[in-house]
Amino acid sequence: KVTHHHDNLHCWTQWFDRDDPSGTGDWETLSDLLKQYPNEICPNPVDVEATTLSGTPAKQTGEVFYKYDKTSGFVCRNEDQKQGMCKDYRVRFSCPSAYCSKKVCWTKWFDRDNPSGTGDWELLSDLRTENPGKICETPQYIQAKPKSPLSSFIGDNIYIYNPTQGFVCRNEDQTFMNCWDYEVRFGCC
Repeated sequence: KVTHHHDNLHCWTQWFDRDDPSGTGDWETLSDLLKQYPNEICPNPVDVEATTLSGTPAKQTGEVFYKYDKTSGFVCRNEDQKQGMCKDYRVRFSCPSAYCSKKVCWTKWFDRDNPSGTGDWELLSDLRTENPGKICETPQYIQAKPKSPLSSFIGDNIYIYNPTQGFVCRNEDQTFMNCWDYEVRFGCC
């Protein structure tokens, strides 16, 4: 759920891969990563994302995860897998805007869709196709805001909100009404 504030910046860390599944599984825990990479991850992330090393989102692999949350990080145990062994995963964390201190260059605001159909789909791939050369190769930040000033106190359930995929608010995920119409921008260092 996203609650809108004047500064709802999502900044993501680099990808971390400190373990592989050769022992008891792939242990990418926040506590271990904070020790191994001091000052590179905020102590209280607002989100976590895990993918295989080839980029497949963890939730699309069909594997069972022992831990997958912003507080613990990510753990895939071999003993929980039908095929016997976890894939090799990497993780990254989203930090509060106060932690995002690097100089960031922002794109203009984009609004390619509206929520009249299945929702508001502001996918990076579509935005790149429609705006060639206007978005950097690997955005590290994303910011989304509703176009209507009246919606600033309403929280929508957001399906996708990260700089690698973009932003999606699906109408089917909302309790009372359709999504608001959002615009997004991407930040690059």
